[in-house]
Amino acid sequence: MSDEKGPLEATPFQRILQGRRSIRRFLPAPVEPEKLRACLEAARLAPSAHNVQPWRFMVVDDPDLKSRLAAAAFGGFYKGSLFAAQAPVILVLLARPGRGVVRLGSRIQGVPFFLLDMGIAGEHLVLQAEELGLATCWMGWFNYRRVRKALDIPPGFKLVALMPLGYAEKRPRSQPPRRTLEGIAAFNKVPPE
Repeated sequence: MSDEKGPLEATPFQRILQGRRSIRRFLPAPVEPEKLRACLEAARLAPSAHNVQPWRFMVVDDPDLKSRLAAAAFGGFYKGSLFAAQAPVILVLLARPGRGVVRLGSRIQGVPFFLLDMGIAGEHLVLQAEELGLATCWMGWFNYRRVRKALDIPPGFKLVALMPLGYAEKRPRSQPPRRTLEGIAAFNKVPPE
């Protein structure tokens, strides 16, 4: 892949992508309700397989409930994820997997489409947060069973991830190493391993 004109100038969206980091240290400052709603609205607008819109977001900002959630989620083996408890908001990403065509398609293809949909909606939320000066961190390292129990999550919901949300105490300046574009994409052939 070569471009004789040289690389394009970074767009505002690309600058958001380049600046986004997983943040693990949050300020105690509350998140403004309008910013939180804008993030949730961004997620709501995401596309989904067969328009099932499986995403549900439990917004945990009550200090007592957040404390119970942290105690359930980050004890013992999961202690390394305790940083999330300092964020003013913890989002609980839940899914209601589709029925019928979507469930059949997932089974035939061997791909749980609801997880793809959750990833798209979650990333919409993350990028909106970044644009608004907020920080996030996708989290899968927590005690799923204890979180389900602590939050009384009904059986029809799949617990997908947790996402602390707030203002970063400090933002890393450098970007973690990334593969080159040629290292991940190839035209008309399989990309390199």
